[in-house]
Parts: sequence; structure tokens; C-alpha cells
Amino acid sequence: MLNGARQVECAINGLGERAGNAALEEVVMAMRTRDDHFGGLTTGIQTAELARTSRLVSRLTGYPVQYNKAVVGRNAFAHESGIHQHGVLEDRNTYEIIDAREVGQEAAQIVLGKHSGRHAFAETLATMGLRVQGDALNQAFTRFKELADRKVQITDADLEAIVAEELGTSEVHRFTMVSLDVRGGTISTPTADVVLRDGDTNVEATGTGNGMIDAAVDAIATATGYVGKVLDFNVSSVTSGGDALGDVVIQLEVGGTKASGRGVATDVVEASARAYLNAVNRIVRIQSRGQERDHEIGP
Repeated sequence: MLNGARQVECAINGLGERAGNAALEEVVMAMRTRDDHFGGLTTGIQTAELARTSRLVSRLTGYPVQYNKAVVGRNAFAHESGIHQHGVLEDRNTYEIIDAREVGQEAAQIVLGKHSGRHAFAETLATMGLRVQGDALNQAFTRFKELADRKVQITDADLEAIVAEELGTSEVHRFTMVSLDVRGGTISTPTADVVLRDGDTNVEATGTGNGMIDAAVDAIATATGYVGKVLDFNVSSVTSGGDALGDVVIQLEVGGTKASGRGVATDVVEASARAYLNAVNRIVRIQSRGQERDHEIGP
């Protein structure tokens, strides 16, 4: 083109015989973005329609657009890396030479994943109206990183569930879960091994039960010494898909003191264990403050 070519053979999404053609959207945006290099060459193409046209062609031809496809790919304007997210939050021009809206894409997205940093995590919570600071933020970020290692994409519902759990549990953390291993089947007795942190000491215990949840609860009760009666147990899914989060709420009574605990995890057994431990920590707080017996608080 710089040497006088009057025509460029290209196609939307780079479709064509054999290895395809030059991608129309990439050629157009290169000329538009680097106008200084191309000497003012223009095409007259409405760039705001590029993304929509790309999706239309993909749907009609049956050829999916790669997520990492330049300009029109789903991840073209998404940032997961911690350093990238921090840079974009400070100044979008740091990593974006093209404004996503110029090509009909949604504004650049901060995608929370295992590579995300604390800055992006806190900023995302703030945009959702969740103001979390101090120890509660640190604890929520730790839970987020644990979840991100197991879940491909973190949704708003995931974040809300994590924050709801941490805001409810940040008051007392005498016991924290280090690890939980549960095994069993149709023949063997369900067994759970748990390691809890109590101050500066690790406490290990093994429990058994009628099922994996029962075994996990028995192990935690043994480790903490708080063996109680589960008055109510409720489990629900807070997100969709095969890697959905399970939200468990348990009402526990120990020695006449009642408390409710919440646990959130992709595995319902782990969520149940966290809920029981959450309730135990609340009972510890109630009893340590010398409150009256039979006092009850909600999740």
C-alpha cells in the first residue's frame, strides 16, 4: 500500500481458501491506528461494526473466532495478568493501542483469574459496590486465589459469595482450615482428615460418618473440641456451570450456644466443612465475650 497498491485482498476473520486471507479487521485497524505510518490512507469502513460482523460471519460459516484473535476475539481486550491489570487501571493506553469501542467490542475487561493481583481484585469489588478493607480484604483475596486455582472464570456471583463469607467470618478466626482430605465410596466408610490452624499450632484430626459431609464435620468437631448438634443445614448453588460454587449455611448448637456459619467452595463437602468451622468460630466469639447461653446470630 505504501508503494501504491490500490487494493488489498482480505476477508473478515481472515477466512479464505487454504491458509485464508489477511484479516480485514486487522488491516483496517492497523491503517486507522497507525495513520502516521500509512500516510493518511483510509478505507471508509465503519469500524464500530467489525465485532458484530465478525460474529455474524462466524455464525453463518460455522467457523468459530479464536478467543485470542486480534481485534475481534473475545479476549482481545481482556486483562488477567496482575501487572497488566494494574497498568490498565492506572492508564488504559499502557496496554491498549485501540479502544475496544472503536471496533464494537465492550470496553476493556478486567478478568479475574489466578494471575490477578490485589489491586484488580479490590477495584473489581469496588465497582460491584462491595467496600472491603483491611483484614477482611486480605482474607477475601486469599479465598479468591484458592478458588481461582480451581475455577477457570470467576464471576460476580463468585465474588459476592466469597465476600459474604469473609465479612461474616472476619470477626473471629481462632481456627482456620489448612487442608481437608475426604475419601469413601459405596463400600468403604467415608473418612476425612483435617488440619486446622489454632494460633501458632497445627491441629490434625480424623473423622468418619454416614457420608463425606458427615465425616468432614466429625473431623472438624474432633480437631476443635467443639462437638455440637447441627440444627439446620442448607445448601444452594450461587453460580451456574460444572464448576459452580456451593453455598452452605449451617446452624450449630454447642453447649447451649447457637450460631450460624456459612461456607463457600466449588466442592459441597469443603463448603460444608467451612460452614461448620465458621459456626464454631462464632461460638468461640460468643462464649469468649461471656454472652448469655442460647444466644443466636445469623450468617
